[in-house]
Amino acid sequence: MSAPISLRHELVGAFGDPIDENPTGLMMEPAFASAGLNWRYQLLRVRAVDLAAAVAGVRALNFCGFNLTIPHKVAVLRHLDAVAPDAALIGAVNTVRRVGDRLIGENTDGKGFLRAVCEDAGADPVGKRVVFLGAGGAARAMAVEMALAGAAHITVVNRSAERGAELVSILREKTPAQAEFVPWQDAYAIPADADILVNATSIGLYPDVTALPAVDVTTIRPGLLVCDVIPNPPRTAFLKAAAARGARTLDGLGMLVYQGAIAFKLWTGVEPDVAVMRRALEEAFG
Repeated sequence: MSAPISLRHELVGAFGDPIDENPTGLMMEPAFASAGLNWRYQLLRVRAVDLAAAVAGVRALNFCGFNLTIPHKVAVLRHLDAVAPDAALIGAVNTVRRVGDRLIGENTDGKGFLRAVCEDAGADPVGKRVVFLGAGGAARAMAVEMALAGAAHITVVNRSAERGAELVSILREKTPAQAEFVPWQDAYAIPADADILVNATSIGLYPDVTALPAVDVTTIRPGLLVCDVIPNPPRTAFLKAAAARGARTLDGLGMLVYQGAIAFKLWTGVEPDVAVMRRALEEAFG
């Protein structure tokens, strides 16, 4: 007797507004196929006022989980049954997994960045001095994970003093790292003792591919690891400028792939083929 055949797809997806240009599905669908999983990833435009109804909807439709992007990463917290300790510390959720009837919030952004730093750049964060340009949701997740992984000192450079000081306060109170806030003024000079510099802003994101963060590029030195969270284009103008100064560089594709791979395993229990995921994005971004 043959085994029963299911023609139903397991569903996951992303909530956001806007959402049309979110690239996550481009790597998730090939990864599902590569793993032999009958799963589908949907981009779902969810307005802020409809978030509660959307979460109730995925419960009713038996979604296995979902991602969150602007403007939902913080607002979703009140609609979940539990939140992982590191996501609670970050104060934002970008991935939700379903366990029975419970929805559990996670944050994979910082973990994805940390994996890219360690595996793709071959850098050990322990004892390092790290500078983050920006203090938004991505910077917050990455800074917390770097601090928990052993970074000795984190400098947060941001134009909004309130947001920058808030992140520094979290790092000082909740992690072993030392932290300081520096107001971002034009032509920020990179400290001579910095080991890692991270552009955690959207400056340089397609279509504004020639835009550069306000940094004094002459202070970028050989040996400094310069990272950019932007995946499209992978080789940003900022990374090109850093490479021209002799710095090592790390593009945003690795972070995007690895944070997606972590979510993939949280949902499916299966380790995805990250090479398949990265190749799909590289082809999409040309």
